[in-house]
Amino acid sequence: MKTAMELLRKHPLVSDYKINIHKKESYELFFVKGKLETVRCTDTCDQEVTVYADHGEFKGDSQFFVYPSTTPEQLEKLIDEAAHKALLINNKHYTLPENEQGEYRVDSNFDQYPPRELAALIAKHVFAANDVENASLNSVEIFINKHTETVQNSRNLCKTQVRYDAMVEAIPTYNGEKESVELYQQYNFSFFDENDVRREIGDKLREVKARYEAQKPDTAIDCPVVLSHKEASRIFFSILRDLNYASVYSHANLFKKGDLVQKDAQGDLISLTLSGESKGSTRSAKFDGDGLTLQPVCLVEKGKAVNYYGSNRFGQYLGEKPTGDMSCMIVEAGTADASMFENGPLLEIVSMSGLQVDFFNDYIGGEIRLAYYNDGEKILPVTGISVSGKLSQVLSCIRLSANVIAANGYTGPDKALLYGMKVF
Repeated sequence: MKTAMELLRKHPLVSDYKINIHKKESYELFFVKGKLETVRCTDTCDQEVTVYADHGEFKGDSQFFVYPSTTPEQLEKLIDEAAHKALLINNKHYTLPENEQGEYRVDSNFDQYPPRELAALIAKHVFAANDVENASLNSVEIFINKHTETVQNSRNLCKTQVRYDAMVEAIPTYNGEKESVELYQQYNFSFFDENDVRREIGDKLREVKARYEAQKPDTAIDCPVVLSHKEASRIFFSILRDLNYASVYSHANLFKKGDLVQKDAQGDLISLTLSGESKGSTRSAKFDGDGLTLQPVCLVEKGKAVNYYGSNRFGQYLGEKPTGDMSCMIVEAGTADASMFENGPLLEIVSMSGLQVDFFNDYIGGEIRLAYYNDGEKILPVTGISVSGKLSQVLSCIRLSANVIAANGYTGPDKALLYGMKVF
């Protein structure tokens, strides 16, 4: 890469450059029917070079990868090709982040364990989570990853961060009298807590049993709908996408600063902050791909859009201070206590084929794979139904739980209560 930087500085068409280096070290376990079959270690390094070429009022860019086998002669050719490609890109001019150096560590307790020991601990609690009769984990794969990421550019910026994450892939299976049911689970985290691991895996094993027992309701259902944090977070992430600098610049956004996200609000008001880090999130980072330091920014305050966020380039285009690309969302707790989610009639959705949230068409809905219908007297697992509603009306009456959960980039209410949804 030193050779690459020397060649980049000398090339007459290259006005700026950026180098992103991602080194990934992993320790992996593969189980089949509870038996450890394979242990694997990997060590990879991706090196991407971005070449910028200023021409007139424009700034173009082009990327290429550098490999250990790349020779200086090949490098020179790659740089020249990228520079000429960049001249064909007519992006409005902007400047790169500059004059920052540092080494950082994203908060995680993974570095307190040797990878082998941590993987074994995770495996132990994954298999110990099964307390469901006739259920098993047909396949389990565990990945422990250490990422070392460096950003360096032509404007005296050089930053490195170390972060960790783990992924558990599992196939929970329930063997009934008539058939077997399997589900797929991917569980990602960056802070090890044995109770969290057991709860996550245990919930999925109970879910696969419920999927086996679930039936399509015989009668029509007309009641409020409860979303888990996994589905509720889709609503909030949809709001985030609308407030991104790139969406605003391309006029693809619905909400502007000062607009009410919730009109005629009668339920809990949404307050939403975006951050570079949140505990346990695999998306946590100290800086983004351009090297911008990530600072929390409040985007929605009590139901009103108050800020935008986004990358260095589009922030400059809008005349805003670039916040950097962030992915950790913090939603303020609501006022709904546990009793509101326990007393029927209620339809509590466990999993969907994918919640659709469309602000432009004022729609929210989707197909339910598994839900629990509480008719006030008994609770039944149900499937084969769908829900839909008018998004603006749903948001005006939404109730958010007082209990908060942290899961994969989302920190906020663990449940949301929706009114006005049609079940069919």
